[in-house]
Amino acid sequence: MPTTHAPAGALHDVTRQFEGTTVLDGLDLEVPRGQIVALLGRSGSGKSTALRILAGLDPDHGGTAHLDGAPAVVFQDARLLPWRTVADNVRHGLNRVDVSGSVKDERVSQMLAEVGLAGRDDAYPGELSGGQAQRTSLARALVAEPSLLLLDEPFGALDALTRRTMHDLLLRLWRRHGPGILLVTHDIDEAIALADRVHVLGGGRIAHTETIDHPREGGPTGHHRRSLLDALGVEDTDEEFTI
Repeated sequence: MPTTHAPAGALHDVTRQFEGTTVLDGLDLEVPRGQIVALLGRSGSGKSTALRILAGLDPDHGGTAHLDGAPAVVFQDARLLPWRTVADNVRHGLNRVDVSGSVKDERVSQMLAEVGLAGRDDAYPGELSGGQAQRTSLARALVAEPSLLLLDEPFGALDALTRRTMHDLLLRLWRRHGPGILLVTHDIDEAIALADRVHVLGGGRIAHTETIDHPREGGPTGHHRRSLLDALGVEDTDEEFTI
């Protein structure tokens, strides 16, 4: 897909403390439009904090956050409104868009078809599987065509087969809509499989960056994996690895 490298979102010299503990310490991070950037790090390294600052959900920080329009966010918990149907949950993503009701209906129907939920418009969240709930959440996030999509462990609660199916869906949606994506994950193999670049957070900053050779083409990735494991300070293993 064609890409532009102007940042969809960026953090510059960002600091954040919690109860006297410095979590982010002069963090610089850019997410180019049309690229996928993954963020790895041990628990407590500040991955989700960085994402929340970009999302505008954590204003109590130093430094600056720059955004190309309003970002959209998908969390591990789909966070659907249980009293609204699937279609109404997706339509909620258009609240800030000044278009007519008929255009909204068309966009909602299109997004539900894209995520494989055509015909489930009138279902309620309690009737959905975990994978279907995350499909709805992705549809809600992308229906307004954001420049930046922020994903905070979006597939972490899913079983392995569903997670791989969701990887394929995410890539199809990314190729069609072209946002910059920041993916926060604990899964090294997920990061390598999806991203153009993988950043490792350490000491409140980017401690290591791995640029993926021929991203998403399924070529040899063992050297990337070893490099990221080294950056995280853990021993190499043949098994799938999460931190």
